[in-house]
Amino acid sequence: MSMQSKPQMVEAVMFFSERGGICKQMFLPEFEALLDGVVNLPEFADQQMRVAYVLINPRLMIKALVFFYLDFDEKGAPDSGWNMPLQHLAEKAGRGPDLGAGPIRLACRSQCPVSWHQMHMWDPSLAPGQNDLILLRDAVKRNVLGILIEEEASQVVAPERLQMASEDRWYTQEQALEKAEAERSGEKHDQEHRLKTAQLIKQQRLRISSLTRQHEEELAKLKLVHDEQSKGLQAQIHGLHQALQQQEALNASLKQELAAQAQSLQRSREEMTKQIQALEQHGRSASDGLRAQLESELQAKVASAVIEYKEQIAIRDVELAYHGEQEARLKEEIERLKRERDELASQGGGQVLERLAKLGVVFVVYHPGAGHLTIALQDIAAYQDNPMAYVAAKCYVSEEQYRQWLAHYQQPCCEGLLSSGERCAIPIDRVDTPSRFIMGDSNCCARHKASSRLRTVS
Repeated sequence: MSMQSKPQMVEAVMFFSERGGICKQMFLPEFEALLDGVVNLPEFADQQMRVAYVLINPRLMIKALVFFYLDFDEKGAPDSGWNMPLQHLAEKAGRGPDLGAGPIRLACRSQCPVSWHQMHMWDPSLAPGQNDLILLRDAVKRNVLGILIEEEASQVVAPERLQMASEDRWYTQEQALEKAEAERSGEKHDQEHRLKTAQLIKQQRLRISSLTRQHEEELAKLKLVHDEQSKGLQAQIHGLHQALQQQEALNASLKQELAAQAQSLQRSREEMTKQIQALEQHGRSASDGLRAQLESELQAKVASAVIEYKEQIAIRDVELAYHGEQEARLKEEIERLKRERDELASQGGGQVLERLAKLGVVFVVYHPGAGHLTIALQDIAAYQDNPMAYVAAKCYVSEEQYRQWLAHYQQPCCEGLLSSGERCAIPIDRVDTPSRFIMGDSNCCARHKASSRLRTVS
């Protein structure tokens, strides 16, 4: 009796280059030695590498994949703080496409069984000609690692167990075998068709998730650029406001100085007038000459001071007008940038939705009471405006009734009031269908339901 060895699964790790190909392969023990610092990879120095954990069966077919990032320092040593449970993630991963041995278990950024590891994972590309899953499948088939392949042993029947059927049953059995073979072929074809359909649906979901994330990243970049521009313009406006306030304060101080000098000149005039009056008492001729001299000097001083301060005020007025024009221009620029941002955001989302719809993608949402709803492209705007009203219409109830039922569905307890004025809050049976929900009856216990009916009858 021959002993047959049990099939062994092989764990490997494969590194992706920046150009999209697989640049290095190793077994999991070699990868663990790399993490322990036994060896370094200088070719990956100061880079963040895309890595895939691959679980391979003895027939060189992939059973599970985990896509993750790994950082290397300037010496080619991996990040000492890296610690991801690859085997646990592979065991808990969701279903993926069929790569030859049935649907694989797939863990990536958009399908991560452990949420806190999501930021350290990446999504494989499913684009035609650049499909990362196909690259991994072909790399495993090439068997660069030298994995031992299990050959399927043919079942040999002992000669003593062979029996000869009678001649009249030969052709009948052949027909039965052909019929059974045809049935098995049809069942196999149907099963392959279902598996291919499920694989296509899975790939489309992954692609939709990747496109959605790319769109969100592009919108985030546009928002960041707009916020930085707005901050710069706001800083300029703030600087102009400060300069304007300084100019206004300077003008106010100049006006105060002008008023003070005018008062000083007025006092000087009064003093000169007194001197003139005193001189008039001593001699009219001398006083006339002195008065004329004093008056001319005074008028010259006043005229000079007035001209000087008028020039300063005119200069300040021109500067104030210039700063006002700059402020108005900057405000108009901010409004224009806001409008452009809104237009880019609205146009970008609409184009993505139309492109997805042309590819045959359908938009499905889930709501309690309505289940999974398929939303047409022309109904997406209505759904975004008021999801509750849209779902209520699909359940053939009003929005208010659906909201009342949803509150009951989320917390099935009695809404009746006790004599103290507090809610009864006794757990009750939940009504699963919005159309069967009756306010005052479905959300009350037996006692408050009976009292509600009595009030209704009376």
